[in-house]
Amino acid sequence: VVAHTLGALDSAKAALDAAATTATPVRYVDPRANVLVVEEAEPGAAAGLLAATAVPAGLVRVVGTDQAPRPLYDLRGGDAYYMNGSGRCSVGFPVTRGATQGFATAGHCGRAGTTTSGWNQVAQGSFQASVFPGSDMAWVAANSQWTATPYVKGSGGANVQVTGSVLQPVGASVCRSGSTTGWHCGTIQQHNTSVTYPEGTISGVTRTTVCAEPGDSGGSYISGSQAQGVTSGGSGNCSSGGTTFFQPLNPLLSAYGLTLRTTGSDPGPGPGPGDPEPGGTWKAGAVYAAGDTVTYGGASYRCLQGHQAQTGWEPPNVPALWQRM
Repeated sequence: VVAHTLGALDSAKAALDAAATTATPVRYVDPRANVLVVEEAEPGAAAGLLAATAVPAGLVRVVGTDQAPRPLYDLRGGDAYYMNGSGRCSVGFPVTRGATQGFATAGHCGRAGTTTSGWNQVAQGSFQASVFPGSDMAWVAANSQWTATPYVKGSGGANVQVTGSVLQPVGASVCRSGSTTGWHCGTIQQHNTSVTYPEGTISGVTRTTVCAEPGDSGGSYISGSQAQGVTSGGSGNCSSGGTTFFQPLNPLLSAYGLTLRTTGSDPGPGPGPGDPEPGGTWKAGAVYAAGDTVTYGGASYRCLQGHQAQTGWEPPNVPALWQRM
């Protein structure tokens, strides 16, 4: 038999919830202890809250805290972000650099130091580096409220998994996600294309039949589950059709030392107890271009397709990516 009914504790909590501030950030009923717990970040804050709501002190246990809860938001390819509180572009692909989380996007969207806010207009981060023209690449480091996810916003808002960044050949299907026109698909027409915009010439981009419109800039190009690049520019629109160009992702990752956030893959069985690690120059997280050579497990391999390496994609395991020499 307990002194306070659950209904009485819930009613008291509702009264506190209606008047609480960040000085008393967390409140909950502890049924086992038969008490309403109030966490206070400032001495006396809980007593002030009880006085303001006329909740009996006998119902409450006060616990001090140094925590400051805040909302947490996801970074996802294709979602909107805003530069310096005004212009809008789209997230390309969430990435990490050491412990820092952020995303890859187009260089023409902002310069180093440009601040960003997310799709919800909440402060998000700032551009760390940017190149445009010449190339069209940049990356944004996010603050601690934002978490990089291995997803792109697909058709109907569904999440599309990102598992790697192998550049697909001419003729392959490719889809683009952007904050203005959403999800559209087409084919890859040419790699290593140069295009001249009013601001100057960029080289090394890929030409596609996918449409895009202003605000889609920086957004994701993906083929299957393989990240391809970020939206640079083009012509036409998504009503009458158009041609667009994307900045390939792997050179961007390599230039800034970024690691693409992926859903990962099954690494398969590792070395057994007492077995030596294979060693060599191959390294998960490194970006490799076609023609690069590495060593792994005492053998040499030549890269067949550009990609960012990840655990499970060791050269002996992926003959589509590596050829033993």
